[in-house]
Amino acid sequence: MVRVGLTAERLTRAGAELADEVGFQQVTVSELARRFDVKVASLYSHVRNSQDLRTRIALLALDELADRAADALAGRAGKDALTAFADTYRDYARQHPGRYAAAQFRLDPETAAASGGVRQAQMTRAILRGYDLAEPDQTHAVRMLGGVVHGYIALESSGGFAHTAVDPQESWDWIVDSLDTLLRARATH
Repeated sequence: MVRVGLTAERLTRAGAELADEVGFQQVTVSELARRFDVKVASLYSHVRNSQDLRTRIALLALDELADRAADALAGRAGKDALTAFADTYRDYARQHPGRYAAAQFRLDPETAAASGGVRQAQMTRAILRGYDLAEPDQTHAVRMLGGVVHGYIALESSGGFAHTAVDPQESWDWIVDSLDTLLRARATH
């Protein structure tokens, strides 16, 4: 018998909240069952296993990030778009650390191709078109932006910048300014 009120979507959202509380890697079907005060077996009609649950959380996070980025980028171009895009990721990671970690979860190619990650990649390339980058520079720039933004977020969230008096926001602004300068210098016009 299916427990009233339990759905795959409700479990995914609860799993995402749990990820933000305890960390994405700690999310399991067993832990979620404890949260709902149900037997683990009652969740298996909605999610196959912990891997399936984590995949669903990753897809939710990728969609949320894509939606936020689209809202932030509306009507922006150049450095303004670059800043809005980077700030969206940093803000999301601060507000939803477990979901942000979930957005890095490795998906199989078919699932990834149907995820919000595709929209994020398209938005990144749209920003870079404003810098007039030709291939392969555009692909290099996509990878650079992802690496720099994710790397900064990872270091900041682990306390890596707590040892100096320089405000991390000041460094963030400097980095985004530097990325803009570099991208403008690489333009092909």
